[in-house]
Amino acid sequence: MKKDRALNISIRSRRLRRTSGIRRLFSETEVSPAHLVAPLFVIDGQGKPESIPSLPGHFRFPITALVRETHRLARRGVGGIAIFPCISQRLRTPNGKEALNPKGLVYRAIRTLKKELPEFPIFADVALDPYTSHGHDGLLDQTGKDVANDATVRLLMKQATLLADAGADFVAPSDMMDGRVGYIRKALDQSGFTETGILSYAAKFATSLYGPFRDAVGSAQSAGTHSLDKRGYQADPANRRAILKDALLDEKEGADVLMVKPAGPYLDILRDLRESTLLPLAAYQVSGEYAQIHAAAQKGWVDLRKARAESLLSIRRAGADLIFTYFAKDF
Repeated sequence: MKKDRALNISIRSRRLRRTSGIRRLFSETEVSPAHLVAPLFVIDGQGKPESIPSLPGHFRFPITALVRETHRLARRGVGGIAIFPCISQRLRTPNGKEALNPKGLVYRAIRTLKKELPEFPIFADVALDPYTSHGHDGLLDQTGKDVANDATVRLLMKQATLLADAGADFVAPSDMMDGRVGYIRKALDQSGFTETGILSYAAKFATSLYGPFRDAVGSAQSAGTHSLDKRGYQADPANRRAILKDALLDEKEGADVLMVKPAGPYLDILRDLRESTLLPLAAYQVSGEYAQIHAAAQKGWVDLRKARAESLLSIRRAGADLIFTYFAKDF
């Protein structure tokens, strides 16, 4: 039988995809554990970690258990952790005053972690939603219907300084108040924390995908709903140009790293930002993204390992230097 004659195709892209070794050799994008930051939730007390049903495989850790978990992540090569407190409902007030308690949960946790792992990077959130009884990221104005920008920024400046004093390597304002990066930078510098970095949640969208996180920190319980309306300060999902302007303002105000959140549905924003700045970029693969992949895998509709890897790869390919992800430990 005569062998089929090859067609006259001079450029064959499949030559670079022929074997696993060749594919690996020419791969343009890589995800390693060092690119990942693991969000961790901390609670008070000495008991066992509490499971979070809407975030399969994740827990609220007492400080002792948090230290053990951070050691495990460090041994696996994960790049760092982002720490989020879940405080008692009785400590939550309209003015979020517990955020400024230097003996509060998150400050004690950071100090303990830094004694154990002084070189391991810690990102600490700057926002009031874990501390307010209404669940918003800032102080409400006199009408009780909107977040007061400037009053909130003044409080965030103090919170950021306390986090730096506790040992956080990066403070991460996630509140989306106008001008907060510049004022936090000024407060840090005036307090002697010139080496503390600012990772700004520069493009944080008012998404439907934050529900499991709000469960984890208890802000959903405070507000009485998973779908608290934060459109008055978080970015409109319909907008590209407006949020790019906001992100570049954060760069001018002194941010060291810019964040896009969520990651997967906003890869176009991440790409826009990558082409507009030389700063390192982070992207947050949020709790709802993680939960969706897990739910589909439990139904047998997707392969968990492959879907996990592909989701992270796409975020890196779009331009992220760091990925905040609940997959960090397992990856």
